[in-house]
Amino acid sequence: MPPWTQTTAIFLLALAFSWVACFVIYRLALTRLVRDTVFWRPLLARTRGPVQLQLMIMAASFAANTVPLPWEEGRVLRHLLLIAFIACTTWVLRTALEIWMQLHLRRFRIDVEDNLLARKHVTQARILQRVGTTVIVVIGVSAALMTIEGVRQYGVSLLASAGAAGIVVGFALQPVLRNVFAGLQLALTQPIRIDDAVIVEGEWGNIEEITATYVVVRIWDRRRMIVPLNYFMEQPFQNWTRNDATLIGVVLLYVDFAVDTTALRAEAERVVRASPLWKGDVFALQVTDFREREAEIRILADATNAGRAFDLRCHIREALLDYLQREQPHALPRTRNAVEVAAPA
Repeated sequence: MPPWTQTTAIFLLALAFSWVACFVIYRLALTRLVRDTVFWRPLLARTRGPVQLQLMIMAASFAANTVPLPWEEGRVLRHLLLIAFIACTTWVLRTALEIWMQLHLRRFRIDVEDNLLARKHVTQARILQRVGTTVIVVIGVSAALMTIEGVRQYGVSLLASAGAAGIVVGFALQPVLRNVFAGLQLALTQPIRIDDAVIVEGEWGNIEEITATYVVVRIWDRRRMIVPLNYFMEQPFQNWTRNDATLIGVVLLYVDFAVDTTALRAEAERVVRASPLWKGDVFALQVTDFREREAEIRILADATNAGRAFDLRCHIREALLDYLQREQPHALPRTRNAVEVAAPA
């Protein structure tokens, strides 16, 4: 039998054996070992491809060491198989991290009214998942590059030199590094979380997405504001749901001095108590200021979140405007003029 025929036959037998071994291992694992495990079962299902590829790489590496290949061709083939094995291992680790995060976040729902704890865990998990994925990929790429002699020596010499090139690279990577450290600090301190109601650059919206370098804020009119990650660590902003989503809505009325505040307070309290938007803890009506031609009346009422507080404020304005027009038209703002008629000479 010619040498090339023997080489081809050995490689085909090794690949076939690896395929059968993968089939047997997964059949035993799924039917006997991990039938009731919520983590290992989806992990095995999603990593069957890379694991089978790893077994094929190992079988091909064994065959490459067995068949009579020329030295140079065998060395290149074994090197390529090693790099492929590192890539598959990186793939499996990244998939395992993703599945673990999905199972961890399955216990928390942010589509409920009291979602403070859920938003906290979702924010931490997503940021740490991106950081962990980046670390796994970087380690995998580094391990693959370190198998190449020239690249390994260049990397060691570049790290040891600490010369002008290192300074230039450091300055060039400064924005990236700032965002990376800001992401870690954000995951630990959590000044913002997913679905937090915030005011950024004068715009009100909710935190929709937190990536490794930027944050997406969904503005109330469905626009999207893209903000660098380090902005939330260096610039002041308002977070309306930091510890509690409850907000106190403020309504200001400007009325004439002839208004009956007692009747207006009773009507405002009736409107607020009848509204399903009111949380039930805070209500007040006070005259807070006098102006040249009108009095300022402030009404306070609380709601469970920012959206309900906004709707409650609008409801109070509409109801009290209708009441003033109907019951106290004399309390609407007016301008008074005094006309003096001079006595006839």
